[in-house]
Amino acid sequence: MTRVKEFNLPDLGEGLTEGEILKWLVGEGDTITLNQPIVEVETAKAAVEIPAKWAGKVTRIFHPEGTMVEVGQPIIAIDTDPGAGDLPTPSAASLAAVEVAGDAPVEPGLIGGPAPGGRTAVLVGYGPKTTVAKRRPRAESASAPVQRPPVVPHEPATPPPPPTPEPPPAPAPAAVPRNGAVLAKPPVRKLARDLGVDLVGIEGTGPGGSITRDDVLGAKSAPPAAAPARVPGEREERIPVKGVRKLTAENMVASAFTAPHVTEFLTVDVTRSMKALERLKGMPGWTDVRISPLLMVAKAVLVALRRHPMVNSTWAGDEIVVKRYVNLGIAAATQRGLIVPNIKDAQQLTTRELADAMTALVGTAREGKTPPADMTGGTFTITSVGVFGVDSGTPILPPGESAILAFGAVREQPWVHKGKIKIRQVTTLGLSFDHRVIDGELGSKFLRDVGAFLKDPEGALLAWA
Repeated sequence: MTRVKEFNLPDLGEGLTEGEILKWLVGEGDTITLNQPIVEVETAKAAVEIPAKWAGKVTRIFHPEGTMVEVGQPIIAIDTDPGAGDLPTPSAASLAAVEVAGDAPVEPGLIGGPAPGGRTAVLVGYGPKTTVAKRRPRAESASAPVQRPPVVPHEPATPPPPPTPEPPPAPAPAAVPRNGAVLAKPPVRKLARDLGVDLVGIEGTGPGGSITRDDVLGAKSAPPAAAPARVPGEREERIPVKGVRKLTAENMVASAFTAPHVTEFLTVDVTRSMKALERLKGMPGWTDVRISPLLMVAKAVLVALRRHPMVNSTWAGDEIVVKRYVNLGIAAATQRGLIVPNIKDAQQLTTRELADAMTALVGTAREGKTPPADMTGGTFTITSVGVFGVDSGTPILPPGESAILAFGAVREQPWVHKGKIKIRQVTTLGLSFDHRVIDGELGSKFLRDVGAFLKDPEGALLAWA
């Protein structure tokens, strides 16, 4: 069994087929331990750290940072027994193997690779390739007229002078064939696309002037040349759409043009909720707990969903699936885009447990370490636009959910309270819902109950709990 094992990009779940290498946490020559984090990979769901499958010494890193890698492709090679001495030198037969999929030789015994007795394994009827393909010189145009010596009629033909030999045509550059394309294998072309490297203008060092992986990586690390006039200057920036941002865009487009959205607004006096938060901070066991107005909104939503379970449902074509559990999604803005991780079975949590779960969820999301499992299965979402100073909005439903609540900024405003105008703390709620599942009456009652809880949380708990 070979000492050096290749670790392939694992299936990170939820049907993901590729990931981007964000950051290598180890380098070639490093000694690593079992389950040590070795690389940070961003998928369409989130950024995750992948642990080492074996302990040993890193002998090769296959892809640089910023490369998109398909699931199942090797990303790192590990010598699992570095104490056994130097690695054996490859045999001459293995070095003579035909290169496929880039610059990697074919393994012994496979088609094109070395076979027993020094032979090369080939398909029946085809011999091994022993020469380097050469390009034929450019043929003369078929439409060019043929120059012939003139013949004078009725007179003896004078033998024409010997033709002057024409210089042979200059061969075309090896790296640029007749159609203007460059010579590069598909994996090399994909690497160039991922790294944003233009193959045109790169001088290939491979057979026949073809461009290799090393040529592409060298062009990537080389200082940028002066940009041609057709390339925009510093007034424009091009940001690739990939990973979390790409998936979010696809989901939002699908949701916006699939579910008929309706949005309702409610402005609420939340002065009592703000005072209740202050009292919580002074209670035993709550001193070090992070508390924000979002906690009160989440509690209000959970109470209202218990009173109106149809809001916590999914449209499934020929049926409506009502969920008896609440996976409460909290929209979080991160450097890689907007993500919506959710708290599983939030309806079972106490207020203290809910506060701890929300703190952990938001902190993990901002660090970019939310696992894919926390990004799926949501049943109701809250988006807090108030943290940006925004009063409200018309949020788009996450796919598979029937309602989403926008929580606006809490502001001191003049408000009629007990018949007098006083300065109160006021916010605006915006509820978007799928009109196929939730009609105007149900949506209005649900929003009313959320507002009633925030206006008088103690009274609502006594009346509805």
